[in-house]
Amino acid sequence: MANFIEKRKVKKEIKICLQTIAEIERRRNRSQAALLQAILMHQPPENDDVEWFNKYTGEIAACRKCLEELQKQLDSLK
Repeated sequence: MANFIEKRKVKKEIKICLQTIAEIERRRNRSQAALLQAILMHQPPENDDVEWFNKYTGEIAACRKCLEELQKQLDSLK
């Protein structure tokens, strides 16, 4: 019974993590578009756009690492 509850809890955390990653990726796409536009127009990108892109990329990497750990935890419960 406790194992079932633990699996359910981990699955819920995985779902939340996936949703968080999707939301951050949407935000990162905005700054990525601004960076791409600057490159295509042969202009230096705005510092804010670069900073936001790097911030979101770091957050995504951290969430993916957490997701990996949650998946390992779930696999060990099976």
